Amino acid sequence: MTEEEIEKLTLDLSSLGAIDANIRESIIEEFHQMYLANRYVTQGGIEYARNVLETALGPERALEILTRLQSSLQEVPFEFLKRADPAQIVSFIQDEHPQTISLILAHLDPQVSSVVLSSLPQEIRADVVVRIATMDRTPPEIVREVERVLERKMASVFSQGFTFAGGVKEVAEIMNRIERGTEKAIMADLEERDPELADEIARLMFTFDDLVYVEDGGIQKALRELEQKDLALALKVANEEVSDKILRNMSERARDMIKEEMEYMGPVRLRNVEEAQQKVVGVLRRLEEAGEILIEGRGGGGEDEIIV
Repeated sequence: MTEEEIEKLTLDLSSLGAIDANIRESIIEEFHQMYLANRYVTQGGIEYARNVLETALGPERALEILTRLQSSLQEVPFEFLKRADPAQIVSFIQDEHPQTISLILAHLDPQVSSVVLSSLPQEIRADVVVRIATMDRTPPEIVREVERVLERKMASVFSQGFTFAGGVKEVAEIMNRIERGTEKAIMADLEERDPELADEIARLMFTFDDLVYVEDGGIQKALRELEQKDLALALKVANEEVSDKILRNMSERARDMIKEEMEYMGPVRLRNVEEAQQKVVGVLRRLEEAGEILIEGRGGGGEDEIIV
C-alpha cells in the first residue's frame, strides 16, 4: 500500500468505533464471496465463475458479485510496461509512428508518459501531443495489436529477467536509512575508491548536519513532531551551527527545558545519540518529500534551485 493509503486506512480505523456483530458477519461473508468469485474467474474464466456462483447463490446474487468484480477483471492495456524503465520504453518506441506512440503514452501513467515524451526526438514531440489531445475512442482490436507487437519487441529484454533498479539516487536513499556509524564507514571507504561517486552520493543524501540548510519554518514544523527527550539526545554531540539552528527556532521556555535535560542527562552512548539524530532526520525527510518544507542549499542548487 502507498503511504497515502496507509494514512487514510489508519484514520478510518481510528474513527471506526464499535461494529455491530451482524454487520461484522455480513461484511466478512461478503468478502469471502468476492474472494471465491475472483478465484473462480482465475481458474476457469467468467462463464465458469458465473455458473458456480449461480448454483451456489442464485442468479441475482451471482450477477451482483460479478458486476462488482468487473472493473478488476478488465485487462489494462500495456500493463506489461509497468515493469519497464521510462528510458527503456523510449528506446523501444521512438522509431514508431507518432500515432502509435501517442496511443501508448495515452495508456501509461502520466508521470511515466511525461518522462518518455521529454526524451523523444524534438521533431515529433508536438505531433505526439496533438495526437494524444485529439485522440478519440480506439477500437480494442487495434490497441491489442499494438500491445502485442510492442510486447513481442520487448520480450527479449524481459525474458532475461532484467530489472530496472539501482543508481546513485537509490544508494543515497539506502544510505539515509542505515545506522550513522555504518554510513560513515561506507562513505570513508568509498572516498578512497571513487571520490567522484562518493561526492555525487553525498550531494543526494540528507544527514543531521544538513539541518543548517532547512528553512526556519521547516525546523519549527519538525520540532512539533519530535519528543523533547529525543531532541535533547540528538543535540548532545551536535556541532554548534546545528545546535544554534534548532535552539533559535524554539520558544525560550522550550529552549531552557532542552538545555536543562541535556545537562542532567549525563554520559550517553554514541549509538543512542545517532539513533535520536536519525529520528530528527527521518521527520525532516518526510516533510521534504511531502513538499511541506524547503531545504535551501543542500546539493549546490541545480535545476530545482530557487532564484529570487
